[in-house]
Amino acid sequence: MVGLLLLKQLENLSNKRLVLPFKQNPYYQVFCGLTAFSYDLPCDSTELVKFRNRIGKAGFEKIFSMSVALHGKQALEETVNIDTTVQEKNITYPTDAKFAIKIINRLSRVAKHHGIQQRRTYKKEVKGLRLQIRHFRQPKRRSPAKKALKRLRTIAGILIRELRRRLPKYDLFEYYQKDFLLYERVLAQQPKDVQRLNLSSVI
Repeated sequence: MVGLLLLKQLENLSNKRLVLPFKQNPYYQVFCGLTAFSYDLPCDSTELVKFRNRIGKAGFEKIFSMSVALHGKQALEETVNIDTTVQEKNITYPTDAKFAIKIINRLSRVAKHHGIQQRRTYKKEVKGLRLQIRHFRQPKRRSPAKKALKRLRTIAGILIRELRRRLPKYDLFEYYQKDFLLYERVLAQQPKDVQRLNLSSVI
């Protein structure tokens, strides 16, 4: 049972995904102390839950310390490299609407940083447009989503032109001109363009 819990911890498996392959994996059986190959299940998946409840938190911590000790000297290193390629990422697919919203937020921060009072911040309108773009793949939502995307691009263009007029010339050409040109290219690109730009370098 201790070997099964160690395998569950090392392989990040559920109880069922651990118990069922056990009779097909000789490495699992050797790890758990079996001296001959067995075609039987080691236990029912519910028994692992009962065993964890029986040993309690202190017992599980001892088992966890054993799994750490299996790595030898590597477990004592100050920095540990973790491969997260199979884990779910907290990211979303980049769309033109999200790019436009990021540009609007970036321009608002620039204006606030330089103490520029914008004629309009468009916060409420952008919030409503964001809701219109949700579930844009549904047939009934495509037309409102396209109109919302067009309006977001228009708002971003208005803010860019306003900052170009009101920012000090030195700051504009030294720090923001390159970013503004990139924003305009991103706003003008279409979904089927071959070489699409990304905003990760500036936002």
